[in-house]
Amino acid sequence: MPTGLAAILVLTAVELETRALARALSLPVRSSQPFLAFGSDRLSIAPIGIGASRLKERWPALVSDGDHPLVVSAGVCGALDPALAVGDLVLADSVIDGSGMRHPITAGAPRAVIAAGAGGRGGAMVSARQVMATPESKAALRAETGAAAVDMESAAIVAAAAEHDCLSLIVRGVSDDARETLPAELLALMNDDGRLRPRGLLALAQPHLLGAALRLRRASREALARVATALGLLVA
Repeated sequence: MPTGLAAILVLTAVELETRALARALSLPVRSSQPFLAFGSDRLSIAPIGIGASRLKERWPALVSDGDHPLVVSAGVCGALDPALAVGDLVLADSVIDGSGMRHPITAGAPRAVIAAGAGGRGGAMVSARQVMATPESKAALRAETGAAAVDMESAAIVAAAAEHDCLSLIVRGVSDDARETLPAELLALMNDDGRLRPRGLLALAQPHLLGAALRLRRASREALARVATALGLLVA
């Protein structure tokens, strides 16, 4: 089932997600960009930082004046719904921002294409200002918002798409379930680009941090594989 879309811009939080999706979709590097980006004639992928911290500065380099690509928020997310497992695909129908405002997803036809070919869970995504690292914080956010999953970028991405008259879509894979705890020390080792801070490798020598990092890496790979399969359906 064709989507009828001329161009698709996929935005991830960090380079790890960008590289994994580009590799799975066999996309070449776009050396013309001043930051890491991959793309073909129809599909482009680039990172915009944790919390979409680099979205505004990178948008002009990714979208030319007069262009209106389908804008996709892609990558990993945390489960709030206890029924979601690691690796599950989340195709949110809306996203809730930090003020509690709900923004609809506007690319209904592409979302239906992915749902038909790859499955996926609907419901709302909520974009938090910080990582939900404990089962208690995840449960509280679900009780407050009713959202199925949480990330830190989708609200900003969907808002930017709407501002520039672009359709929007959220395609995320679950990297940590509602019962999992992410050690605060592990999260503190990463900067806004998802890279280890100085001395991060030394800190990972601690067994509990190394174990958590390896589990998160495996889970992220599984989640991103599902996301890559879903994105592939848009350009098939």
